[in-house]
Amino acid sequence: MRVRDKVVVVTGAASGIGRAMALRFAAEGAAGVLVADLDGAGASEVAHRIGERAVAVRADVSVEDDVRGLVTAAEGTFGPVDLFCSNAGIITGHGLEATDPEWTRTIAVNVLAHVYAARAVVPGMVERGGGYLLNTCSAAGLVSCPGDAPYAVTKSAAISFAEWVAIHYATKGVKVSVLCPQGVRTGMFEQGIAEQHLTARAVGASGAILDPDTVADEVIEGLAAERFHIFPHPEVAEFVRRKADDPDRWLAGMARFVDSLEA
Repeated sequence: MRVRDKVVVVTGAASGIGRAMALRFAAEGAAGVLVADLDGAGASEVAHRIGERAVAVRADVSVEDDVRGLVTAAEGTFGPVDLFCSNAGIITGHGLEATDPEWTRTIAVNVLAHVYAARAVVPGMVERGGGYLLNTCSAAGLVSCPGDAPYAVTKSAAISFAEWVAIHYATKGVKVSVLCPQGVRTGMFEQGIAEQHLTARAVGASGAILDPDTVADEVIEGLAAERFHIFPHPEVAEFVRRKADDPDRWLAGMARFVDSLEA
């Protein structure tokens, strides 16, 4: 997947990783970038910075009609969507105390939004002979994370759904990648640090905190290689291997890690 001359949709694109990806896709020569976010003003700022090859749309990705509207807007402005980046995500900061509404909202944004995106674009991609989905899923989807239960569970589910799409549509020309970083210097991470969330403290203790632009660089490289897993933090691949090699030892190590953070 080379982004030049492609039509791209990026959700959660007003800030953080989404903003960095939208700007980088434009710099790479994308034919059009639809910048989507619940923060309409922030999305408009990013689109304005890109210029005439971008359009901003305010959207709530937990609403299927909004996601379909993004595809309609992109197609009407630039043409068929070649790359859909389902990037929007939320945190709760809560474990067992997370409320049912928090679980419902997190599932809607972190999982169902990917389902809605696939429903909206995959049939057309199959018809045209190809297309690409990039889903931001987090390392937490592969190796869990201390603290935030809804976040860990939904990111794992998002990866499982991406695997399902890849299994069923790869031979029909639809490629899938999951972006799985650890710590990234975004508003979501800064909020977690400010509120002393266990998850944010664990991320801070686990490795480098990358700038969103660095993650966007890794996205461009990962898409070009068409890798399913895109790891801006390469050590995540080793964490996944250790988990697979000895799940009991991995779980015990994670439990000790949580104890050290709570001490």
